[in-house]
Amino acid sequence: MPRKRTQKVYFGEDQEKAVVMYLDSIDEAERNKIFNEYLREPLVIMVESIIRRYKLYRKDMDFEDLHTDTMSFLITKINKFDHTKNHKAYSYFGTICKNYLMGAIQKDTKEQNRSISYEDISEDIESRVEFSYTIDEYHIDYTTVIINLTNKLEDFIEKEDLTDNEKKLGYALLEIFSNFDQIFQIGDGNKFNKNLILLSLREMTSLSTKEIRISLKRYKLLYDGVLGRFLE
Repeated sequence: MPRKRTQKVYFGEDQEKAVVMYLDSIDEAERNKIFNEYLREPLVIMVESIIRRYKLYRKDMDFEDLHTDTMSFLITKINKFDHTKNHKAYSYFGTICKNYLMGAIQKDTKEQNRSISYEDISEDIESRVEFSYTIDEYHIDYTTVIINLTNKLEDFIEKEDLTDNEKKLGYALLEIFSNFDQIFQIGDGNKFNKNLILLSLREMTSLSTKEIRISLKRYKLLYDGVLGRFLE
């Protein structure tokens, strides 16, 4: 529900002066008094107005939580305002809020794109012959191999000093291994969708093929160690 406004101009000259008094004060009790009496309600209204006016809503976050989160962030930035440059606190605070909200929305979108599940991106191509090749040299119980490899991989990601790209790749590999029954199609030979896995890794991590190949080097010995024991 929108908050009831107690004044027509919620952030005017009185609030601009209060910001200066707040920043100039070195007494914590006095600063709290100034904030609560002159700034809290105007800033609450400002944040609400910005969210609604520019429709800066975030998925999976209701309005009250979004408002509280933005308000908390704004409070941490008040001390960075330099009133000696004759800038308006109203404009500064408004810009802080808008940039924070837009940045959060962009981050949410980016994370959502990176966490696309294997099922979401593979449905239309996982059965296409051109994305598969057959392993004929060995007959291996891949269920056991994948379970073993997944356990080793989880431990490896947790304990090793990995770069951001290597961590992204590791978590994407775990997601793919959890769908190994679709990747290793039981039936006519051991079909292995190699290109499909590469495509999946690119979608999940937003990394280029080159970045994936570089990051994959950290995991090669781990894979060889697990698979090697089954081939001996």
